[in-house]
Amino acid sequence: MARGTTLMGSGSGQQGVLPWLGLALIVLIADQFTKVLIVGYYQFGASTTVTSFFNIVRAHNTGAAFSFLAAASGWQRWLFAGIAVAAVLFILYLLRTHAGQRLFSFSLACILGGAVGNLVDRLLRGYVVDFLQFHWHESWYFPAFNVADTAITIGAAGLILDELMRVRRSR
Repeated sequence: MARGTTLMGSGSGQQGVLPWLGLALIVLIADQFTKVLIVGYYQFGASTTVTSFFNIVRAHNTGAAFSFLAAASGWQRWLFAGIAVAAVLFILYLLRTHAGQRLFSFSLACILGGAVGNLVDRLLRGYVVDFLQFHWHESWYFPAFNVADTAITIGAAGLILDELMRVRRSR
């Protein structure tokens, strides 16, 4: 760790990384808990209509977002797991060095929890369990996703907002 920096932060008033790791852990637990419920109560492909535009469905994604590379022969599991591990390490570094920047750190913590949630699936199952499915009538379906994907999306939006606010402040 950098001189004067601890897990709780440095003497410069930095908030510390532990609250952000706590948020990431909450995301991870929520993600894994919901996936355990889906795997326990739904067979692969089974679904329940909740509203006219939303279903709960058990889907398996061996690829990345929007099933990118899902049809590959299995090597993608390890590629995406490696990318996730690298992202987790980089996010941990950024959290440690920028813990006092609240929106930035909140966003990173959301991404961290989601990345670890999907990484656990890849390592244990070989695929990511998805279950939230939105659709328009019966003709257009958005790809199914999960709590981890939602947290990653919220985190990415937060990073964009943080950058827009930083640029605006620098003018």
